[in-house]
Amino acid sequence: MKNKEIAKRQAKTRRHKRVRSKIIGTAVVPRLNLFRSNKGLFVQLINDDLGITLASASEKEIKEKKAKTDIAKEVGKLIAKKAQEKNISKVIFDRGGYKYHGRVKAVAEGAREEGLVF
Repeated sequence: MKNKEIAKRQAKTRRHKRVRSKIIGTAVVPRLNLFRSNKGLFVQLINDDLGITLASASEKEIKEKKAKTDIAKEVGKLIAKKAQEKNISKVIFDRGGYKYHGRVKAVAEGAREEGLVF
């Protein structure tokens, strides 16, 4: 069982390095970073040139009780609204080594619905 867990962790690390080697956020086009944990889902808009976070959102800000994917979609919509307040309309999506399905895909779809382009 341990070997399977180690292999999954190594595969995620390989995907993450591959994704991050191609993605750099700027002030004009920030990086939309996604982090999933056992307790929540966190999204940030990051300017890599200065190393600062421009905006952030998490599922803790969503008060409604829904399925995880529905909450993820709401988080995507929330980060898109915060980006529009800061006059950001275009971002680069950084899925952080996670496969593009489920909650990761729901965040992307929610952000696109509210007008973010990536």
